[in-house]
Amino acid sequence: MTKSLLLSFLLPSTLLCAQSALQLTAPEISRDAAGTVTLKSTAPDTTILYTLDGTDPIAKSNPYLAPIDLPHGGTVKARAFSKDRKTMSAVAEKTVPAVKGHETPVPSTMVPCTQDRSWPQYDWEKRHALTSAAVKQQQPDILFIGDSITHFFGGQQFDSYTLRGSNTWDEFYAPRKAGNLGFGWDKTENVLWRLQHGAIDGISPKAVVMMIGTNNTGACSAPDIAQGITAIVQEFQKRLPQAKILLLGIFPRGEKPGPQRDKIAGINQGISKLHAPPAVTFLDIGPKFLTPEGLITKDIMPDFLHPNEKGYRIWAEAMEPTLKKLLAE
Repeated sequence: MTKSLLLSFLLPSTLLCAQSALQLTAPEISRDAAGTVTLKSTAPDTTILYTLDGTDPIAKSNPYLAPIDLPHGGTVKARAFSKDRKTMSAVAEKTVPAVKGHETPVPSTMVPCTQDRSWPQYDWEKRHALTSAAVKQQQPDILFIGDSITHFFGGQQFDSYTLRGSNTWDEFYAPRKAGNLGFGWDKTENVLWRLQHGAIDGISPKAVVMMIGTNNTGACSAPDIAQGITAIVQEFQKRLPQAKILLLGIFPRGEKPGPQRDKIAGINQGISKLHAPPAVTFLDIGPKFLTPEGLITKDIMPDFLHPNEKGYRIWAEAMEPTLKKLLAE
């Protein structure tokens, strides 16, 4: 076959693909006087993903599920994606100023947003819907919330992740009606979004066990992460005023002491100031995971971050006296 003949066969399909991509137009970005940003796609059957950190959206960026509250201002970037996220539009971008009364900047740790860093292993939007419905039906007395460390502890299975502490969970918490709202990869800002968008609506737990912030440590300062955790505590107090909050210090990570451990220690020192029993009880059980030399061993945290069954039992046993006291058991 000649080169010209080959091109004549390829050209129509190539043009068709190009036209398909061109028809996926960038989303429209608008903001109202209160600082609420709305994203709208003119292309049917698409998913909008956005960022607030100045980077261009990719297939694992934040899914647009509700208007974005940005009274303190910032930059929103958005793209329309096909449902399989293999085709994307150009980037739409809008920088908005702070609205009156909100001129003081806040760190990213306090700006509620979604995330999909585990996509397509699981769909963050779907997990949010399923777990929110599950705890509403269950009406837990104890509510756990956090990131993958909490997610993998136990409870109902909603995705392919292994629940590494399920035996300990079934022994300590299943008989006490415990619910698990741990989400892999979540940061403080993602937990804030979930609390403000239905995760705890219609429930009245006696106690909330929360640990969050380790996923923020790569890019955020210790004071900023502490501010994000403080905002979550305040959100719980507003939405679940009857619940006693057991605020856990972030667990140590990494085989040996180092800068990240130092940052975690700084965060825990900051959030320890929230200790105000019985409403908020701060508890740092991190030393329970360390050898006398300050090491984390693979027999309790194989990846030096996520506990295995032995590690989760250490967690449960270390927390049990305080939790019993909060529950008046």
